[in-house]
Amino acid sequence: MGKVLFWVVLIIGALMLARIVARQNERGQAGGRQPKQAPRRGAPPVEHAEPMVRCEHCGIHMPRSEAVLSNGHIWCSTEHAKLGVRK
Repeated sequence: MGKVLFWVVLIIGALMLARIVARQNERGQAGGRQPKQAPRRGAPPVEHAEPMVRCEHCGIHMPRSEAVLSNGHIWCSTEHAKLGVRK
């Protein structure tokens, strides 16, 4: 039982040592590069925001650039523009 415990402890120690060495190598290689920035939480910057519009037939909201404008109304597709306003 003592020999088995010795080998288990030795293997775990070797794995921990290998992990430490790998981390040191990774840090050494990343020294020339800029550190990664953590992603920011919250809303995207205002300059990237796009106004949302609502289809007058089905009510779905979509970015203004993807909408179809016909006769002063906003639609999500040409099919809904042909169908008109839902009552």
